[in-house]
Amino acid sequence: MGATGGYVVEADGGSRGNPGPAGYGAVVKDDAGRVLAEAAESIGTATNNVAEYRGLIAGLRALLALGAEGGRVEVRMDSKLVIEQMAGRWKVKHEGLRPLALEAAGLARRFRVTWTWIPRERNSHADRLANEAMDAAARGETWQASEITSAPEAVPAVEPGAEPPNTDAPTLFDEAFGAPAPAVADGRTVTSGATVAGTAGGRATDAGTAGRTEDTAAGTATSHDRRGHGWMPRATRVATSLLLLRHGQTPLSVEKRFSGLGDPSLTATGLAQAEAAALRLSRQPYEVEVIVTSPLTRARQTAEAVAAGTGLTVLVDDDLRETDFGAWEGHTFAEIQQRWPRELADWLADPDVAPPGGESFAATARRVEQARDRIVKAHEGRSVVVVSHVTPIKMLVRFALGAPPEALYRMHLDLACLSVIDYYADGPAVVRALNDTAHLS
Repeated sequence: MGATGGYVVEADGGSRGNPGPAGYGAVVKDDAGRVLAEAAESIGTATNNVAEYRGLIAGLRALLALGAEGGRVEVRMDSKLVIEQMAGRWKVKHEGLRPLALEAAGLARRFRVTWTWIPRERNSHADRLANEAMDAAARGETWQASEITSAPEAVPAVEPGAEPPNTDAPTLFDEAFGAPAPAVADGRTVTSGATVAGTAGGRATDAGTAGRTEDTAAGTATSHDRRGHGWMPRATRVATSLLLLRHGQTPLSVEKRFSGLGDPSLTATGLAQAEAAALRLSRQPYEVEVIVTSPLTRARQTAEAVAAGTGLTVLVDDDLRETDFGAWEGHTFAEIQQRWPRELADWLADPDVAPPGGESFAATARRVEQARDRIVKAHEGRSVVVVSHVTPIKMLVRFALGAPPEALYRMHLDLACLSVIDYYADGPAVVRALNDTAHLS
């Protein structure tokens, strides 16, 4: 059954070897079957399930580019694993798939989605695109094809008189990640206003695609913020503003050494930086109402300076701590490159790779997302100073922008800098400032 009055997204992905040379394909159609957009890409070496999720994400992004936010869409895939996980019927057990699943769920919440499993022969368009991408990957080529065209008659994002998507509904992954199960009607799981068609129970393997099995290797994409684009007709709720403040200087930052869960205190300069930030945040236009900090000493000292200037109490959230750099703690980049060259190269290439005895960026991303969601929910509509560290702050900015993991290496944050993100319950997350150090000059 088609998505009458809306759109259809068909997606596929695969690899030659699982893992092996991999690629994905996706096509967006209107309910009359007219092709509106195609996307395909070779993604190097990956597993079937990683490629399939990448295809789904590409299809949903192409739909957003067509201005279809809030519209009805039927997602069709021959991957039973992806369809069942997205519907919340199967848990996302593999850590390597979790970031991809979260990213796909975040995109899906911006539409009214029906999830439909289809046999492989009915997914021939996306399958052809994915195979072309896999062939290119097998040849060692980086290949990408993307074409977006306007529909002859644009379908409105939300039909007149229709209810907008319920952004306060449970996330598609609430049950998969251990939260209360979604509502069930007529034996079908209903999530975010979507019904599931063409699915059946079973074990968490991809029974819908011959010769494909559940992932055994980590994926490389990550989640991003579950909000809309920056052009909304109106914001029906006041923004929740997170004023992201990096802590002041420590002895390790002076010497440019990795500083994770080690717990140095602020230097005299760091204390002065914290006081300068506190003075700024105590004035208009900030109107700070809440202060939340990482548990580490350097962050708490910075937060306490802000509390002294505003008369507020400091709350502590453990998930705002810096990444655990394990054996690299206290070392310079040059020292790490000399002593752990292979481990460093692997870490820089893959967010799922952790330093020896430490924590991966993918793991950091998951807990920072959890902290963000808790803070925004608990303090909706308020102005919250969040005192944290380089990696968590960069993660929050990346999520808000929908940027890939490599964006972490393309941002610079100075000591005691201020960045600002506004979150809307019914609209976009908007980055209003990044690395602002005006108070230090």
